[in-house]
Amino acid sequence: MSGLAYFDAATVERLVPMGRAVTVLEEALRAGLDPEATPRRPIVDLPAGQLLLMPAATRSYAGVKAVTIAPGNAARGLPRIQGTYLLFDGETLAPLAAMDGIALTSLRTPAVSALAVRHLAEPDARRLVVFGSGPQAYGHVLALREVRPVRDVTVVARDPGRAEALAARCRDLGLTARALPAGRPGTAEEPEAVGEPKAVGEAGAVAAAVTEADLIACCTTARHPLFPGKLARDGVTVVAVGSHEPDARELDGDLVARATVVVESRASALEEAGDVIVPIRQGTITSHHLAGNLADLIAGRVGAGPGPRVFKSTGMAWEDLVVAAAAYEART
Repeated sequence: MSGLAYFDAATVERLVPMGRAVTVLEEALRAGLDPEATPRRPIVDLPAGQLLLMPAATRSYAGVKAVTIAPGNAARGLPRIQGTYLLFDGETLAPLAAMDGIALTSLRTPAVSALAVRHLAEPDARRLVVFGSGPQAYGHVLALREVRPVRDVTVVARDPGRAEALAARCRDLGLTARALPAGRPGTAEEPEAVGEPKAVGEAGAVAAAVTEADLIACCTTARHPLFPGKLARDGVTVVAVGSHEPDARELDGDLVARATVVVESRASALEEAGDVIVPIRQGTITSHHLAGNLADLIAGRVGAGPGPRVFKSTGMAWEDLVVAAAAYEART
């Protein structure tokens, strides 16, 4: 183990650019990878947060990502999410490399969203609304530009400074971008509003942005819906990646019920995705409402209906393995 190669974040990003990540994920699915066969990830509650172990295997490789989530780290000036990836040879199970686990997550999550958008969204989709201001929010801007002609970005976040900073990064890419403040936290019975009552103009601006959007990316730690689903127009494509817990969701039942809903895998969604579990629990939809998984979508077995299109992601271990293997194979 002392001589094990280590790929830091910059190396992972250099070896697997975003467009390449989208491509290798699609190639893996077209080659027959079954998301439903991915082992479920154990989630261990710890005094400081959670530990997630994400194993996966193909014929050529095996791997596991160990991720920690420490909510208290923000106050310490440390990352909330940290992790490491170990890649093994598929035949001998000898360790091949260790990698920055968060770099893999920051790459594969938006790449998976972009792959879904490639097959769900209208070809001329150019107006993007991003909820959130962290690495995943920026990663989704980069990824969705790979598959659609995104030109206009609206960043909606609770921290005005962070929202404006992300909007500035988007402008540096040559995009038209603006920042808007998010609304107050909601409850399970009362979804999060799109603006404080005292900021009617700002609330109206967020509502208008959602209504006019071609693409909406939800990349937050919110536990309750970010906007009223009735605002989402028919034909819009919404990706939600922020939660992996059955009681947390970014989308409301109204939107989910109207939408063609695609998930990474049915099994993982029905176990971890509050965006679909809560509406099922409330009787708004049944499990049969899920149109298919990502493999079904890529194979053409899912067609977008007349309403909104939703892709709900919780993050799966096969995605890390595919991207980690691509990085390892590109190392020379």
